[in-house]
Amino acid sequence: MMSFHSKVLCKSLLLGLLVVTSAASAASAQTCSTADCHAEYIGLANSHSPVAEGECESCHQQVQEQHPAAEGQSFELVAEGAKLCYQCHDSYGRQLFVHSPVKEGECTSCHNPHGGEKGKFLLNADHDLMEVCTQCHDAAAFSGEFVHGPAASGACVECHDPHQANQAKLLKQPLQKNCTRCHADMAEGLANAQHVHSAVRESECTSCHDPHSAPAIGLLQKDLESLCLECHKRVSRNATKAKVKHAALYRDEKCGACHTTHFSEFPALLKSSERDTCLDCHGQDDFSKSKPLKNIAKEIKDKPILHGPLRDGKCSNCHDPHGSDYFRLLRGNYPQGFYQPYTKDSYDFCLECHDKNMLRFPDTSIYTSFRNGKQNLHYVHVTNKYKGRTCRACHEAHASDAEKLMSGEGAEFGSWRVPTRFSKTETGGSCSPGCHRTYEYDREVPVEYAE
Repeated sequence: MMSFHSKVLCKSLLLGLLVVTSAASAASAQTCSTADCHAEYIGLANSHSPVAEGECESCHQQVQEQHPAAEGQSFELVAEGAKLCYQCHDSYGRQLFVHSPVKEGECTSCHNPHGGEKGKFLLNADHDLMEVCTQCHDAAAFSGEFVHGPAASGACVECHDPHQANQAKLLKQPLQKNCTRCHADMAEGLANAQHVHSAVRESECTSCHDPHSAPAIGLLQKDLESLCLECHKRVSRNATKAKVKHAALYRDEKCGACHTTHFSEFPALLKSSERDTCLDCHGQDDFSKSKPLKNIAKEIKDKPILHGPLRDGKCSNCHDPHGSDYFRLLRGNYPQGFYQPYTKDSYDFCLECHDKNMLRFPDTSIYTSFRNGKQNLHYVHVTNKYKGRTCRACHEAHASDAEKLMSGEGAEFGSWRVPTRFSKTETGGSCSPGCHRTYEYDREVPVEYAE
């Protein structure tokens, strides 16, 4: 067993050896970096630790006694490529995706092994990481009109790991999580909203957005309308080829005027309920246009009887919000003028819900209650070959104070509203409109009409 004095002697010798070795290294480094030799490595703002500590021989070894040698190199690296770096740094290459320079052991393609004045992490750039990345990656990808914040500030490593990752494109996390790391409001909405855009749920954020820079606001790959219509083919057809186009589609906001793009509490990703969305525009008096919008909100206010679809808040049951081949964006054929004799298909729109037989037979006891005995009074009004009255002659399309949506104020007939003055009884009723004298009708005891 070693005596106490022997231990002290050994420690003293070891300490002396370390001091000598350290002094030798410092002297070696001092010799390497002089005003005449390797002066560029003296006093760097960001020096590699071995350089700062004067440990040149941790990376370089002398192979010829004379330096500088008359021929060839008198020093060489103690290991080649990444093996040299892995003597101190953790090795890479064990994850699914490895950056090409790392895979090929070319650490110095991005890093300066000695140091620099400005670049962090010994990067081969004086200003920012973007300079290093664009040595290989196309700089044009970052020069769009709208640039993503991290790309604009050269913070590539906010999204990407520069060495290796388990995600494609060296992303730090799966793409959507990578985005919602910053876009926390988006993460919360996607987790809790009633309705999520299928493109968001089933695809990646990059289906619509460019993560670096883009020509359209919101980092969209193209303008919002064009992007939406790439997937929504039926809407595209209606919006671009329909005879009647919804003016809302031509506002600056385009699709975004009515819809959110990621998630919503309302079906069809509407910003509010369908009815409220429509009434945002169709609920105000705007006389600045040559054809002002009808104020539907005022028309239906306080009315006790609402048309079924409107009562259910489904304006789109009757109107196509993107475009239609029929006037007023209706979903089917309906006469545009006040007069239209009934012909096959001319009233298809109304008869999708109402009994098709109501207008087909002059006499009936089952298809309508508006009859005098069996005489079908709907048939009488609508099939007149000279002046068949359309439904709007007696009924309101949206709301009324009377049953069956009978018009109280009367139908619009040019600048006049034709009153109906309708009165109902248990078995019939009467009306005294502006278009004919008072007529009564009764289903059980038919009224005899004078010629």
